[in-house]
Amino acid sequence: MLRATRTSNLRLYQRPIFAAPHNLRIKLKFSSLSEPQGSYSLDEYCDDFLPWLEQKAGAKISSVLSIGKSAHGRSLFASKTIQTGENILKQITPDNLLPEIKSLLGDEVLNIAKLAIVILVEQKLGQKSEWAPYISRLPQPGEMHNTIFWSEGELEMIHQSSVYQETINQKSQIEKDFWVIKPALQRVPKLLGDLTYEDFMHACALVGSRAWGSTKGLSLIPFADFLNHDGASESIVLSDEDKQVSEVIADRNYGPGEQVLIRYGKFPNATLMLDFGFSLPYNIHDQVQIQFNIPHDDLLREMKIELLQRHRIPTIKDGNVFNSSVEYFTIKEVRSPKGKGKGLPQSLRAVARVLSCTAPEELSDLALEATQNDGRLARRPLKSRSKEIQAHQILSLRITQIMEDYNAAIKSLTPVSSSSMCEKFALRKQIARDLLSGELRVLKSASAWLNNYCATLSTSAYHREDIGDYRTSPG
Repeated sequence: MLRATRTSNLRLYQRPIFAAPHNLRIKLKFSSLSEPQGSYSLDEYCDDFLPWLEQKAGAKISSVLSIGKSAHGRSLFASKTIQTGENILKQITPDNLLPEIKSLLGDEVLNIAKLAIVILVEQKLGQKSEWAPYISRLPQPGEMHNTIFWSEGELEMIHQSSVYQETINQKSQIEKDFWVIKPALQRVPKLLGDLTYEDFMHACALVGSRAWGSTKGLSLIPFADFLNHDGASESIVLSDEDKQVSEVIADRNYGPGEQVLIRYGKFPNATLMLDFGFSLPYNIHDQVQIQFNIPHDDLLREMKIELLQRHRIPTIKDGNVFNSSVEYFTIKEVRSPKGKGKGLPQSLRAVARVLSCTAPEELSDLALEATQNDGRLARRPLKSRSKEIQAHQILSLRITQIMEDYNAAIKSLTPVSSSSMCEKFALRKQIARDLLSGELRVLKSASAWLNNYCATLSTSAYHREDIGDYRTSPG
């Protein structure tokens, strides 16, 4: 049994050469959302979609789910009562690239680009495509709100967040892929000779927001990809190579009109808006990436950089490593007063301790501590209480500065009457507000923990058993 999940765009770009699996069995645990009466309607073309999918799959498609329209776009709704454990979906994954196109593409063309070409070819065929009933239901560019579609002015709303630069990087990668594949596709003009960058970017966004990944590769699964996201839902996705079907199993009872939801992954709003084009008002998986650098006027700058580089360990669980004089760290919400669990990464606090050093001897002591333990730098509190407080005050000051920027950005996003602005811009403004508010909440939790930590050191005896070490503090 193999695990398969809804995959985000960034991860798709990092996978090996695309190979769409031809047999996939999927089991999902669902949550449900009851739409208010009259807030959804069945897709007028649903009647022809299910018969087409049955013919394509060569198997009976359960009729307990129907494609409908909700506030979230096309969604899946229970069309009759569904019992716990009932099989509600079976279908086959889509075909691979056409041989005449595949032979023209080199290994440098990434997975998402290859699957995007499949969509573009089928779109070009129109009603002649064997996938027409599915392709015609995919959202148009104007209906998608992934940040790669945002204008420069709209992106400025989220300039404080790391997703701003991630959006620029992703657009750059898509453009790079486009100029790699365009010469090859021009050799088969009857298929995609007039391909534009805008068309290609749209297709890449469709794949990034709808593809499912497994150890066998990536695939678009018609019908299943109309399932919307619930961050609180638990999901189990398994593939069975023997069954040659896709399957969705309900883990609770559903009444007619309830929207069936799954969890795409434990994604923060930054990932949801970059790859899927939406946000959650309160996302428990939100996180913030902050930048830390060693000041150029620091007399020990070169020694500190050398120390951080020498003791950087790629396998540290928090995923943050040292590789230059400018470092990026991901922090998560600190939900416990004692700071236990994920929050401030060990590597971030280590950098703060290194930055607080004012003499070469202090740096040598940190290096000796690292070699005597497990190689991690500044894993334990500094012996000097005042130096330990200073180190964490450096962190606190940096986070306070970032919080001020976030507060200013959120204030600039005050609600505006929808009658005085474009509906699309109003929606993207709300998405930006959800993102910044969630990341500000994470920053506030880190700030509160740091202030409490420093206050504890200032008012109590300085013993390791009182303040704990890295094994009990966040990270």
